[in-house]
This record gives sequence, C-alpha cells and structure tokens, in this order.
Amino acid sequence: MADLQDELHAAAEVGTLDGLPDPFAAEPYTPVSDPDDAPLERAHAILAAHPVADGYSGLPWALRHLPWYDLELGESSVDTDVPRMREGHVGALFWSLHLPEGLAGDRAVGATLEQLDLVKTVARAHPEGLRLAYAAGQVADARNCGRVAVLLGPAGAAALGDSLGILRSLHALGLRALTLSGASWASGAGLTRFGEEVVREMNRLGVLADLSGASADTIRRVFAVSKAPVVFTRSAARALRPHPANLPDDLLAELGAVKGLCMVPLTAEQTGPFVRDVADHLDHVREVAGPECVALSGTYDAGTAHPQDLGDASCYPHLVAELLHRGWSEPDLALLTWGNAQRVLRTADFTARAAQQRREPSTAKIADLDG
Repeated sequence: MADLQDELHAAAEVGTLDGLPDPFAAEPYTPVSDPDDAPLERAHAILAAHPVADGYSGLPWALRHLPWYDLELGESSVDTDVPRMREGHVGALFWSLHLPEGLAGDRAVGATLEQLDLVKTVARAHPEGLRLAYAAGQVADARNCGRVAVLLGPAGAAALGDSLGILRSLHALGLRALTLSGASWASGAGLTRFGEEVVREMNRLGVLADLSGASADTIRRVFAVSKAPVVFTRSAARALRPHPANLPDDLLAELGAVKGLCMVPLTAEQTGPFVRDVADHLDHVREVAGPECVALSGTYDAGTAHPQDLGDASCYPHLVAELLHRGWSEPDLALLTWGNAQRVLRTADFTARAAQQRREPSTAKIADLDG
C-alpha cells in the first residue's frame, strides 16, 4: 500500500545527516568530584554537573485537582516543586499526560489536550524555574540557564483516537513521548499493521515510543520496526521484583542491543521500600542491558509510595551516594542521570530529520490496514 511509505527504504532511514555529527559519539569525560570526599558530597558535585533527566512525573494530573499552587516558592501538597528539584539537581522532567482508566475516544483526546494546555500554562507561569523544551538542544539550553526543562509526555495511546492526523497535531503542540499500550493496535497480541504505521510516523516526527506496560509481543515488534531508540519510562528488573511493568532479562538484553533506555522508577511497588532496593535494580539493568541503557524515573506525584529517603524530587543525591558506595564510576553515573536520556532525545531528533527527507506524512487509516 502506498501509505506504508518507508517499507522499501527502512534501512536508509537511520544514520547521520550530511554535515552533522554522529549522535552516538561519546564525549570525553572530565571528573567533577574528589574521590576522597564523602559519597553524599560527591553525589552533589556529580549531579551539579550532570543533573537528573527524570523520565516520568504525574504532576499535571495532581495540579489539576488543586485550587491554587505555587511551584516556584514551594508546594507542600505535591512531591515536586522548583525548590525541591533544585535541591535534588533535576535538570529535565517528562510531565506525564496519562489519563485515568476508562477515558477513550473523543473524551481521551480532549482530556489529553487539556493536560497539554495545563503543562504549558504551568511552565509559563514559573519562568524562573521551568522552561518548555521540545528537542535535545533545548533541554541542554534550559539546564545551562538554570531552568528545569519540561518535556511533554508520555501520553497514552488512547489520546490518538486511532488517527495519525491527531498524532501529528499533538506533536505540533509539543508531545514528545507516547505509551504504546491500551489500544486496539497495540495490545497483548502485539502491533497491528496500523500500529506499525503509528511507530513509523512517530519516528518521522521525533516522538519517543514508551513501552512500559506493553506486552512482550508489542515490545519486540516495536524493537524491529522503530528506527529511533525506544524508552521504558517506568520499568525496573522483573528478576528482582515480579511487577508486570518490570522487564525480564531477555527483554533487557534485547533493549541493550537496540540501544533503548530503561528508566527505573523510584517506587516501593516496583523496586522495593529502600534506597538499596532501587540501587539493586539499577545494578541489574546496567549489567544486563548495559550502562548506556539505564536511567531514572522519579514517578513522583503519580499516586504511588516511594522508598525510604526517596520521598520527593529533592532526594536524588541519596541514591547517587548509594551507587558511589557500590563502586559506580563517575562516567556511568553521568550516563545514568543525564547522558543516556540526552542521547535518546538527540538520536530521535536525528532520526526524524532523516525520515522527513524520505517520507511524507502518512495518510494511512486504521480501517484500511486493520479492517
């Protein structure tokens, strides 16, 4: 079908663009902490240079139910505000646009648009602390200006309303990540033909595929179809804790092979009740998938309990200190907190530019592809 426009050019969609640097090229690392200092002191020094790119925040939905709030001065009714993000050295944050279960169709599309509008309103109301970002370069610019970069997403698959036109509209409004589960085209049975076309269009736009909560069949098919790195915004190691959103070792190994990113959540339910439990998961994911494929996801303000000493966005230094105590190197910590997320965002941007040179916006319809 003509709408499946990259079937004959799939192998050519990825790669560097002429005159642009290799997005996978690693920069030489310069140490920023004194090995003789205490772990917590070293953690602050490392995070000051390589802040946390946090993969998931439930703040938009939490703020939606507050009559008044001020994130700049501090907001005790939520886990995340500007002072605590500065204390925890958070440099970037994905703001979830997920909706309560039960919303579908036009209601899901409308509610997602309202969430997008709320996030933009909140960011613009706090210009001294927050800055909207839509690409890897803007994320770095925000950090260099002392602001927390606000990235829009992930949204749920229901937000598309089974329409690639709506996907493009959401991207134009700033959406940068979409969770591929809970839709007829991304289910326990895997991706349908329309689902594969959604992934191709996401690649063309630069929207990251979030696979947390997706079925193993869907995950493996996305691995095969996507030309951009995929992310798991809330997944830990199933070998350590049998939560359905956590990843078994075989999928972690496959994730490493495709250079995706597993963002380990700081939740008692998925990782355990103590800092050492989270560190265990980070150790395991690093060992199985590789140090370039692990990152952090605070999952604050998402209605879940957090491990002791990791109760809000200010607590990341405690986790980094634990990892230093376990022998993590500074370069691996810099990848964990900032470098890996930036690499994925940067590569998605490059992939989108390359794809846009070879592929027009898809006009495929779910009725035509899936019947």
